[in-house]
Amino acid sequence: MSPRRSPGAAGEPTFTERARREQLVACTIELIASRGYPAASLAAIAERAGLSKAAVLYHFGSKDKLTRAAFEHVVSRFAAYVHERVDAAPDPRAALVAYVRAMVGYQQAHRSHVCVITETLLDDAGGTRLKTPGGHAATGRLDGLVELLVAGQQAGVFREFEPRTAALAVGGAIDGVVAAWLSDPELDLDAAAEELVAFTLRAIDA
Repeated sequence: MSPRRSPGAAGEPTFTERARREQLVACTIELIASRGYPAASLAAIAERAGLSKAAVLYHFGSKDKLTRAAFEHVVSRFAAYVHERVDAAPDPRAALVAYVRAMVGYQQAHRSHVCVITETLLDDAGGTRLKTPGGHAATGRLDGLVELLVAGQQAGVFREFEPRTAALAVGGAIDGVVAAWLSDPELDLDAAAEELVAFTLRAIDA
């Protein structure tokens, strides 16, 4: 028997369908993080979810659509976490500090999400996720950091520099530290985050 839809919700997923899709996304994240993107087959995802492969295809249609949903899920959660902390900062300098700490802090608390982003992009030989609107947060992340740097310059708290180049340098430093932590979990990531904050401010403070 098909789950009943709420009145006026024609075409919208039911509560049960939404819950099933969320379950499949969660299973996909777990598999990619633990085994890598190639091993996260539809059969493996179905087995972990306790469903048939046909049921997985009913909800997502293909592995690509399911893994894209998992990718977009982690990226959206990541972005929301960072934006919330940046938006709460009282001034441009504090906002940049909040950005650096949030970028590192989220990845520290959600290692599986970092693995999904990394594995998905490494598998994306054709570059489609980098080019598809909403498919990858790299461009949006860079633009957001540029805006923070420009705001600090306009407020007179940061020196004059080319914002996009500086954003690439800061973002690269963050990525480098997180990559080192992924390879060596014993790395003190909290201390590394504070070093990143000090490094960034020394480079751009007025």
